[in-house]
Amino acid sequence: MAATARRSIPRRTLLGSALAAGAVIALAASPAEALVWSSSDQWGSYTTSDGYTLYNNIWGSGAGPQSIWANSSSNWGVWANHPNTGGIKSYPNAKKVVNKPLSSLSSLTSSYNVTVPSSGAYNTSYDIWDSDYDHEVMLWVNYNGAVGPLGTSQGTLTLGGHTWTVYKGDNGANEVYSFLRTSDSTSGTVNILPILKWIKDTKGWWGDETIGDVQFGFEITSSSGGLDFRTNSFNVSSS
Repeated sequence: MAATARRSIPRRTLLGSALAAGAVIALAASPAEALVWSSSDQWGSYTTSDGYTLYNNIWGSGAGPQSIWANSSSNWGVWANHPNTGGIKSYPNAKKVVNKPLSSLSSLTSSYNVTVPSSGAYNTSYDIWDSDYDHEVMLWVNYNGAVGPLGTSQGTLTLGGHTWTVYKGDNGANEVYSFLRTSDSTSGTVNILPILKWIKDTKGWWGDETIGDVQFGFEITSSSGGLDFRTNSFNVSSS
């Protein structure tokens, strides 16, 4: 299940002393490079010189402490200590704004390389929005623990360089189309444009939407005791 546009419009709110304590642990766990930014703010955000925006983005009920650090837009991570309870607690992510109608795009690709824990409940996913936040496309490249997509299965297909099981649902605020990779991957390249065109041309689930945000991060349900999630490299390219 996915969040709404709260992921894309951060608010500047503090969680308090628990998050401040988490920041110390997170910084100690981060790579031995010079950090350009770190935050324990619930809605902490940072825009890089190459046009990406990083969000700490703790939005779910019952969340614990979480801190984000960044060496660059393509090398960042979080330390999170969310309790072993149901419901998504956060979606720390990096966002690139595309802001082009689907019909005007000739390419939209992204590459990723992550290090994720073997415990906890989470997914590593792209979250792609139209500019009005009426439609949400999630691409799960790996997932662990008691997590699952919203909606009902629409079958399996190979598209964009990966094989996915597709789900379609509605969270009450927007339509959600979830593509779950049939085997876990921690690195690869996704050709996103054929997936978006399949939604439009093959299924007719949306029209010529303007593609707004391409987000990539970790949708965390639980990470009891404190777990590290790292993005070793990441980029989005469009034309």
